[in-house]
Amino acid sequence: MEKLEEYKNLAMESFSTTGVNILKAILVLIFGWLFIKVVLSILKRALKFIKVDKLTKKLNDIEIIEGKKLNINITKVIVSFVKWSLLLVLVIVVSEMMGLTIISEEIGNLLHYLPQLLSALIIFMIGLFLANFVKKSIQTFFKSFDLSGSKIISQLVFFIILAIVSITALNQAGINTEIITSNLNLIFGSFLAAFALAIGLGAKEVVGDLLRTFYTRRTYEIGQHIKFNDIEGEIITIDDISVTLKTATGKLIVPIKDIVNSQVEIRF
Repeated sequence: MEKLEEYKNLAMESFSTTGVNILKAILVLIFGWLFIKVVLSILKRALKFIKVDKLTKKLNDIEIIEGKKLNINITKVIVSFVKWSLLLVLVIVVSEMMGLTIISEEIGNLLHYLPQLLSALIIFMIGLFLANFVKKSIQTFFKSFDLSGSKIISQLVFFIILAIVSITALNQAGINTEIITSNLNLIFGSFLAAFALAIGLGAKEVVGDLLRTFYTRRTYEIGQHIKFNDIEGEIITIDDISVTLKTATGKLIVPIKDIVNSQVEIRF
């Protein structure tokens, strides 16, 4: 009879302790959820104040493929990341209060991985901006010299940089990219070899014209009076492949190649 009474008291005590723990856990959940709501509300206002939407617009203006743009809301990404991080912390706290250490440990491991994932996303975004900047620069360079093929070359360079950045981001996220890296090295190596061969064989004249144009623009100025090969006149314009001279008989368009390959006298 004494044993029965002892078991009864033990059961009542355990039930009482469990009930108190459950009540505490419920209160923590309620106040924790309210706290998360307040934090998220403040975070949204802070992101709006620092004008993150402008960054979102710039990011979404990047064309991955012609006509295909991104559709990412950075504000939602940040708010969602903070929300789930705080929720995981709340679940860990409640699990510890309930004595569910296995659950809290597993969720804790996941929580430790989140900063790694966030840094990977930041690396990818920075790389995306860098790749787009390089693409735009290449297009501007080609247009300034009135060369064709700017879209193809700039897009190829864009994808190469994006691939390198993506691999870096995946490594940062803890994903093994050894197989992907090996395959991409083979592809990039083959592409660069083919591109170098094409430049050497097919674009020799184009590269020569670019160098001659650069030399002419650095050496001569509009308004200078020059004489070469019995031709004398004042420089009016310096184009990509020719120079326009004002001579005694009228205007004369001379290929830059003829000027570079001749002895030129600059008269003052």
